[in-house]
Amino acid sequence: MSGKHAPIPIGMVMTSFEPGGTERQMIELVRRLDRARWTVHVACFHARGGWFGRIAEAAASVAEFPLTSFRDPDAARELWAFVRWCRACRLAVVHTTELYSNIFGMPGAALARVPVRVANRRELNPDKSPAQLALQRAGYALAHKIVANSQAAADRLRLERVPDRKIAVIPNGLAAAQRTDRPRGNRPPRRIVMVANLRPEKGHDVLIDAAPDILARFPDAAFEIVGGGPERKALVARAASRGVLDAFSFLGHRDDVPARLAEADIFVLPSRSEAFPNAVLEAMAAGLPVVASAVGGILEILDDGRTGLLTPPDDPQALADRAMALMADRPLADSLGGAARAEATSRYSFERMVGSFDALYASELTRRGIVRVPSPQLAAS
Repeated sequence: MSGKHAPIPIGMVMTSFEPGGTERQMIELVRRLDRARWTVHVACFHARGGWFGRIAEAAASVAEFPLTSFRDPDAARELWAFVRWCRACRLAVVHTTELYSNIFGMPGAALARVPVRVANRRELNPDKSPAQLALQRAGYALAHKIVANSQAAADRLRLERVPDRKIAVIPNGLAAAQRTDRPRGNRPPRRIVMVANLRPEKGHDVLIDAAPDILARFPDAAFEIVGGGPERKALVARAASRGVLDAFSFLGHRDDVPARLAEADIFVLPSRSEAFPNAVLEAMAAGLPVVASAVGGILEILDDGRTGLLTPPDDPQALADRAMALMADRPLADSLGGAARAEATSRYSFERMVGSFDALYASELTRRGIVRVPSPQLAAS
């Protein structure tokens, strides 16, 4: 961008900075947008979480609008504070990142007359109430674009009667540093890893229920669960009741996920609902064979029998059978892992994702006659 063009101010709206898939993608977007083109301000409900430091060092400013419920009497006050913040920062774009920020940020940006309003759809929301989804649809009505991170998420938007002209699809990104070769020894493939927050829709219980059959055939199998969340106590109890707790390691949140993947032999994700799971991309990039549920955006990432193996959701026997097929056949596991790695590295990157958002912001600003944003000389890295 030439020196005569000042960076354009953008407001990114998030709930908090607890580790999670959406948080990871949006924080990386903030960190990688070209500072010569954009000045990124961040609004949040709670300025806390394990990844707060990452956003604080990358954003021009971070503003907190503490809100725990939309029924809270202070909700209106916080909304008007957000409106004033949008105006004070002279925001040209407001980008909300998930359900709660869509509900809060789109009306606030509209009241502040922010020229370009971009909302997100990064999950299929199977656990959200009709009232929550209705509020989000009201927020979408005030957006100029809603970005889905998969065709599955875009299809859900269409079911909710969002017009096609408002929908854009930008898949998740993958960091180049994660695309490393997985050490391959002569050990048999017995180490199974699952990386996902401990929530019911992720299907950890399906893996636990599959474990007895796996251990009956391969007593040296080991299961590593990476991720924190509210279901930990129930899952530990379930593993104990199935007699498989000794084979499971519940590691909680970890910042060394690439290292955990490098130590594993097989990755599983028996989710009941997924829009576009980062964990599957990262496992593929690590060269791991993947066994995952045939749901949502997973169907867009994995090609069954070529880059991974698909199973029906809520089917422990199918999961056990597919995992044991890999454990019994190292060449098959290596073939699937190699094809998965090639697919991940060729199709997904943060550079591509950031470039797509950059182009979306620029085209919307230009289309609305706000400002003509010159094309970048080089994508952010």
